[in-house]
Amino acid sequence: PNGCWSFSHLLLPGCELTASAKSYTFQVDEEDDSDHILALSVVCLTDGAKDECNVVEVIGRNHENQEIAVPVANLKLSCQPLLSLDNFKLQPPVTFRLAAGSGPVHLAGWHRIMHREDASFEEDDDLSEEEKELAPIMPAKK
Repeated sequence: PNGCWSFSHLLLPGCELTASAKSYTFQVDEEDDSDHILALSVVCLTDGAKDECNVVEVIGRNHENQEIAVPVANLKLSCQPLLSLDNFKLQPPVTFRLAAGSGPVHLAGWHRIMHREDASFEEDDDLSEEEKELAPIMPAKK
């Protein structure tokens, strides 16, 4: 808001998951107070893949800071060698793991960093204290 943030977009060189390197963790420096968004664009089988199910899962943390693993792709050379994830956004740290199959599976996407340009920036004084306060986020009902 009001031009107080600057943005950096970085294309990720990608990572490859294989039988010998089954996971890759993307993390940022804990001292960094910028906001980071990681977006996963494409997951695909690459040269040398066998015709077997290759399940890729994302491991992150939920709102209660508990580790959760969610499958995001099930690739098979003969029927679905590639999956577009339409810039599926994740908040680092996040781990990508080859939960089944031997790969190789290539993951590609981008990383956006939002830097606060003025650390002393404060909200407009025009807003009342009630307007500044955000309503708590309630967990979804099951």
